[in-house]
Amino acid sequence: MDAGAKATGRDPSHGATRERRGGALDPRLLRYARTTRRFVVLAVAVGGATALLVVAQAYLIATIVAGAFVEHRSVTSLRTPIAVLLAVIAGRAALAWAAERAAHRASASAKSELRRAASARVATLGPSGLERRDTGQLSVLMTTGVDALDGYFSRYLPQLFLAVIVPVTIIGVVAGADWVSAALIAVSLPLIPLFMALVGATTKDRTAARMRSLQKLAGHFLDVVAGLPTLKVFGRAKAQARSIAAVTDRYRSATMATLRLTFLSSLILELLATVSVALVAVAVGLRLLGGHMSFEDALFVLVLAPEAYLPLRALGANYHASADGMKAAEEIFELLEEPEAGPTGGATRPAGTAIRIAGLDVTYPGRRLPALHDAALAVEPGETVALTGPSGCGKSTLLSVILGLRLPDAGTVTLGGVDLTDLDLADWRRHIGWVPQRPHLFARSVADNVRLGRADASDAEVAAALDAAGLTEVVRRLPLGADTPLGEGGAGLSAGERQRVSLARAFVRDAPILLLDEPTASLDNETEADVLSAIRTLVSGRTALIVAHRPALAALADRVVELPAALVPA
Repeated sequence: MDAGAKATGRDPSHGATRERRGGALDPRLLRYARTTRRFVVLAVAVGGATALLVVAQAYLIATIVAGAFVEHRSVTSLRTPIAVLLAVIAGRAALAWAAERAAHRASASAKSELRRAASARVATLGPSGLERRDTGQLSVLMTTGVDALDGYFSRYLPQLFLAVIVPVTIIGVVAGADWVSAALIAVSLPLIPLFMALVGATTKDRTAARMRSLQKLAGHFLDVVAGLPTLKVFGRAKAQARSIAAVTDRYRSATMATLRLTFLSSLILELLATVSVALVAVAVGLRLLGGHMSFEDALFVLVLAPEAYLPLRALGANYHASADGMKAAEEIFELLEEPEAGPTGGATRPAGTAIRIAGLDVTYPGRRLPALHDAALAVEPGETVALTGPSGCGKSTLLSVILGLRLPDAGTVTLGGVDLTDLDLADWRRHIGWVPQRPHLFARSVADNVRLGRADASDAEVAAALDAAGLTEVVRRLPLGADTPLGEGGAGLSAGERQRVSLARAFVRDAPILLLDEPTASLDNETEADVLSAIRTLVSGRTALIVAHRPALAALADRVVELPAALVPA
């Protein structure tokens, strides 16, 4: 692997060698949802038992009918085969019930496993690893997308094994009674899977289009709801409502197109199976009239013939019910196999708090020019450095690199004497107190949001952090104080108050390294003076890197480093 690949933690051959998988039973499902393995074994066992019961049922029906109408036997003499036939029918019903129950249990377990794995992967990838996925897409994928696996497990997957085991068994059994009928069944059966493959390719494309429409609708609706105040102010709310209606109409059209294809394919499957059974019936009738078959054997073959096509017909019909689930599973597998856009080193622990950056280049996906080019910086242990420069020069990007949220395209970054690519990120981030430019607050209490900095912080420590961040008076005005629940995104607090909650997280974390991205943004002059005094206390004795636009904030630093303006096209 070359140096550039090592710097980014990505294998350049990854995209070229990644195998495109899928099909009826994706092997990745067995790996990521271990419950599926037990269910597959059970489905095979149920399929084998069902095939034997189907043959037994056909044999008993032929025996009873031939005995009653050809041999003129009494009901009493046929009591035993009738009782066995009833037991076989009950056995098939019990197997179907047990298989469906197991399918629903396996589906619930598999969905939970996939959701847990996908949630963990999202947390691992972080913002930079999810740049090409919007919130609406992930929401649909993790909710309705995964729920669509119910149809795959309860209908499609059990039928898949039946469609293999039952026809093969029936062809073998029929061959012993009439090889001509067995040959007809063997020749006509592949027509159904062939047609299913053709329909499946079209259905996959239609399902993908429908999923994209739904994800686009979800993302658009989420953006509109989040920006509703702005849209109202500028009089654009109704225009966005019309836009949502247009996206909804495209989703409706995609859904109806998929349904039309489903009904048409079901009709053709039924026609193929009916014609195939009719051919067998004609052949059997002619051989029976010619005296080449007994009535009992002829009836046995006629009863078995439809059973050979039934699992394939059901498989074709259930394919559409499972298409959404299989598409969602494929997207989850892609998410789980997304290369991690962060350090992939071992558990090396930084030996100190010094930060060294040399020749740093960072370019965002989809952009031609780098956000940072040939950047260099050195921060000594216990030193406070202020980063200044015009907007867009890469100050926040530099902090993202130090946090391990984004890997550089070129250059070296050493943290505490250890190369960034050799760090265990979870261990490294425990050494950092971070105040982002736009902090996110969750729909929990004020105290819970502060404890995001340190989960085991006591009430007294949370109160001290709130006081240090200048939030004591704000908290006193809230109905339940620090236990007051906030709305999504910190609704209930002003922008400046949300910024100070983020600052309180850094206080309660008490980390040896501090990264602050405009911590006094959105604050009035009086509050800014209070927060600056708290920051002065916080950075004392720690290694701190502060992105600053305001002179008062930059004045807290031991040294000011100005980044050059961002590159512009020539």
